[in-house]
Amino acid sequence: MNLVDRIENYWSKRSDDFFDLRIEELKSDKRQLWQDEIIANLPDKEHLKILDVGCGPGFFSVILSSLGHDVIGIDLTESMIQKADEIADILDYDIDFRVMNAQELDFDDEEFDVVISRNLTWTLPDIEKAYKEWYRVLKKDGVLLNFDADYGKVSLKEEMKSLGEEHSHNMMDSSLVKECDDIKQELEISKKHRPLWDEKYLQEIGFESCKTDCEVSGRIYKIKDDFYNPTPMFKVCAVKNI
Repeated sequence: MNLVDRIENYWSKRSDDFFDLRIEELKSDKRQLWQDEIIANLPDKEHLKILDVGCGPGFFSVILSSLGHDVIGIDLTESMIQKADEIADILDYDIDFRVMNAQELDFDDEEFDVVISRNLTWTLPDIEKAYKEWYRVLKKDGVLLNFDADYGKVSLKEEMKSLGEEHSHNMMDSSLVKECDDIKQELEISKKHRPLWDEKYLQEIGFESCKTDCEVSGRIYKIKDDFYNPTPMFKVCAVKNI
């Protein structure tokens, strides 16, 4: 099995757990915290066309749709898209979810005002190709907003020791934990020094006004609840001015 298939297979096996977790997260105070975090970085425009890349069960998609924006959510994993559709139906949101590779977007040039992502880029086999694609589909003055962490530098197995017994990660099958750590070792992104590498590369391919913020976890995860992750999250916000 090649690396892309392994990644898809891994996340397929986690889709049921992610469905439950995102439903819970949407009902928690994390929804408002994330909404505030996102709004602070969006273009000053009432109705935006937004691409949620690696949307999983659609947490960001639901938030953005609730704000009146036109959202398309994509994910490599069909089972994640099925869960996203289920959540949108439960909450009565009309969101366009599609199975699609984040590195090979089936969209025209300059189609979106915003490309947003959470906890995706650390999983991508070719992050440079993905960033170029995201740049391509953004309109002039469009915004890339990427929330991630340097997960490739840490072992999930070791990280779980610092989490409570009821945390979702500690509910994972040991074989999935091992597969996650094994995949990390094969990804080039795991060798990068992030988010400094991201900022530098985004500037190289044409983004301007590129800024990083390493204080996201302090604002979102003050409480060590089921959503908490000890690896600090960062935000990269870049504007396509060309």
